[in-house]
Amino acid sequence: MSNESAAQAAVVSAVGGADQAARSLHQSLMASGHERPQGDRCPICFDLIELPMYQYSKINACCLKRVCNGCILAARRRGMNGLCEFCRTPIPDNKVSTLAMVQKRVGKGDARAIFILGEKYFHGEGGLAKNVPRAIELWTEAAELGLLDAHCQIGLIYCNVIDVEEDKPRGIHHWQQAAMKGDVESRHNLGVTEYYNGNYELAVQHYMISTKMGHERSPNDIKQMFKLGHAAKAQYAEALLGYRDAVEEMKSPQREEAKRLTN
Repeated sequence: MSNESAAQAAVVSAVGGADQAARSLHQSLMASGHERPQGDRCPICFDLIELPMYQYSKINACCLKRVCNGCILAARRRGMNGLCEFCRTPIPDNKVSTLAMVQKRVGKGDARAIFILGEKYFHGEGGLAKNVPRAIELWTEAAELGLLDAHCQIGLIYCNVIDVEEDKPRGIHHWQQAAMKGDVESRHNLGVTEYYNGNYELAVQHYMISTKMGHERSPNDIKQMFKLGHAAKAQYAEALLGYRDAVEEMKSPQREEAKRLTN
């Protein structure tokens, strides 16, 4: 075989290998991550927290456990005002003490604490100077420790170009890693990405998965795709039923009462 023929064969082999890797990744993406991770459950009632979680739960700096609003309400009615609902540590009333608690857990290798410290550097909060490279370094460390929120956040800043140079392949890679482990927001974001790339069939597949896990915007996106002729009526109907079932699973009397009291 001539050198030219050998080079051409190598190119064909490389392309074939890349295609196979892409197909394998697609299969893994669509076959896995259909259930939310254990960390999305309230550690007190053990039910999945409603979405968006930042609206229906709270994290205290002491233990960094995410507790749902229903269990927070129940704890307050038991007289636990000013105490963490999970570990019963007094909740700090100032940013300096809060940051000290977070940094203590960072020293122990707590992925959530490392992620939160990264947020504080990214926004320049808690007395820390804004430092985006340091924030990304911390988020990357948290992602390597398995924190899905860190993968999702890295994806957001690189795909949406927030204080960094655009690097969509890097951002999408992080969303893919998180989506395959059940991160709902990352899954939805992959749907958005495929939609704007004109890959409507893939977009619907991603949206359908996030819809059935209770993501509040995904069924509306499928609805809009149906109106534009990019999704079938049966797919929209399936999305509505899947979303309804997911929402019902996350409801509880305590949580509904907490909503009534805050509205």
